[in-house]
Amino acid sequence: MAASSHQADPEAAAHPGADPEAVKRHRTLFRAVRRRRNPPLRRTDITVTDEAAVRRAVKAASLGNAMEWFDFGIYSYLAVTIGHVFFPSGNDTAQLLSSFATFAVSFLVRPVGGMVFGPMGDKVGRKKVLALTMILMAIGTFAIGLIPSYATIGFWAPVLLIFFRLVQGFSTGGEYGGASTFIAEYAPDKRRGFFGSFLEFGTLAGYVGAAGLVTILTTLLDDGAMEAWGWRIPFLVAGPLGLVGLYLRLRLDETPAFQKLEDQSYHSATEAASAVETSAKGDLAKIFREYWPTLILCIALVGAYNITDYMLLSYMPTYLTDEMGYDDTHGLVILIVTMLVLMLVINRVGVLSDRYGRKPLLMAGMIGFFVLSIPAFLLIKQGALVAVSAGMLMLGLSLVCLLGTMSATLPALFPTPVRYGSLSVGYNLSASLFGGTAPLVITALISVTGSDMMPAYYAMAAALVGIVAVACLKETAQQPLSGSPPSVESKEEAAELVEAQATLPKF
Repeated sequence: MAASSHQADPEAAAHPGADPEAVKRHRTLFRAVRRRRNPPLRRTDITVTDEAAVRRAVKAASLGNAMEWFDFGIYSYLAVTIGHVFFPSGNDTAQLLSSFATFAVSFLVRPVGGMVFGPMGDKVGRKKVLALTMILMAIGTFAIGLIPSYATIGFWAPVLLIFFRLVQGFSTGGEYGGASTFIAEYAPDKRRGFFGSFLEFGTLAGYVGAAGLVTILTTLLDDGAMEAWGWRIPFLVAGPLGLVGLYLRLRLDETPAFQKLEDQSYHSATEAASAVETSAKGDLAKIFREYWPTLILCIALVGAYNITDYMLLSYMPTYLTDEMGYDDTHGLVILIVTMLVLMLVINRVGVLSDRYGRKPLLMAGMIGFFVLSIPAFLLIKQGALVAVSAGMLMLGLSLVCLLGTMSATLPALFPTPVRYGSLSVGYNLSASLFGGTAPLVITALISVTGSDMMPAYYAMAAALVGIVAVACLKETAQQPLSGSPPSVESKEEAAELVEAQATLPKF
């Protein structure tokens, strides 16, 4: 009986590990300790966002992300041509596998980029690192457009291609974690889903731009011209586009959450000193040691999301061409139309996630892939334009539930001091293992089994992992980011929060 009465004591419950009898005897002292740990919210603690600044931040992060995925998209959509240009002639499947292996190579180095840029972003700021990733991506992509073909320089052509793919992959290691962190830390708590959805709007815009440019080129040029020089144009266009993204990012201020973290009032002198002395290696060790359960959850979520994402947005044009016998241009046009539909609804999905929570939307997307993958691919295999479009749209609407929600969900998993680093490590480990390898694995599975339903089975397996991960996820919609004070849209909302001291955030 005594034990149960102690458990019911709210003051004792607020001090797990403390002797319940001591809490009873020194209630005032323990109450003071609790208030010290979790002080009452003051008006100055709360971030009141500036709508114009938020929109500038969203635009710069999203446009930069669009540039990154334009660069990645053109490689995916030119995979067959790149196979012919950079690898010895012979078996078409071998050339395609070589091309997709080179696509996957850039993903292998992404975790290294995440481990370098992530902790750096937590130390020197989000803005500087995002500018650096932009420069590296533009250089890597532009350089690919200048590499001579295998017929011209032989062995060195694929070597240089792989080197600059590694530069691209290394830069991308710091991109998604930084861009999603940047938007999440700028956005007000109640609209983080809406503003976060623009990041993936940028991803789709990048893919649409890449697919659109490749479609125009393949329509205007014959195969000989495409392989001789036409394939270079999209890569060379990426250089000037990267400079535009860089200009926008350099004009931004640092995020409010990072500025508050830097403020000495949020750190004791010793903490500030130790933060200066901490190495990136130490930061990484802390992430793996203290946040490994959340890291595993992040990897599972991102793995399920990336397999379905790359299967639809990167691999499908190749599937329609190689397995269905579709003309290159027709496959890309169907994908472009699908992505344009997703762009029309993605921000609404973000709004719904703010209203009803991240978990219901994520679960809808995962269940969608698990239930609809087989019917969708059976429709696609019909070959008729209407059937293929319907199958693609079924997969697309499942994907948009993930796209519109994930960029607000993932940054909320980790506290502010380690957010960029933890998210970059978790996201890129998962992306390298499961995302970039998806086209390669699916092509190999079809080759080994002879079954053109393999993409559906692979997506279903990923969705099953995703369903379990979403079930384990904590709801974070309309809540302050962990380790940060609340972020609101108006002074009136801030005043209401101060009055409602019952729901104190812990930061």
